Amino acid sequence: MSEAQFEKAVAIIGGLPKDGPVKPSTDDQLYFYKYFKQAKVGDNTTTRPGMLDFTGKAKWDAWTSVKGVSKEEAYKKYVDKLLEILKTAGDEESKKHIAEIEAA
Repeated sequence: MSEAQFEKAVAIIGGLPKDGPVKPSTDDQLYFYKYFKQAKVGDNTTTRPGMLDFTGKAKWDAWTSVKGVSKEEAYKKYVDKLLEILKTAGDEESKKHIAEIEAA
């Protein structure tokens, strides 16, 4: 998986309409988050958020769970997950996105 494919996938996810046919679940969103952070920043070295920051803790825990994963592997996991979701949706817009990623 190339960095270009990863960047295209990031752009597609960022542009998904809230009411469109592709709706990543909360678990999917955390999956994308952790591999995005791992690809862009590397291992999580930040302090875990406080007790009442539930979203922050979930994101921190997700990112920490992929410690040691290489940038290239993070690219692959991120793009593969998006392709899986797009193929499941199967609508024309999703097919267009799949072609864009594969061409990148």
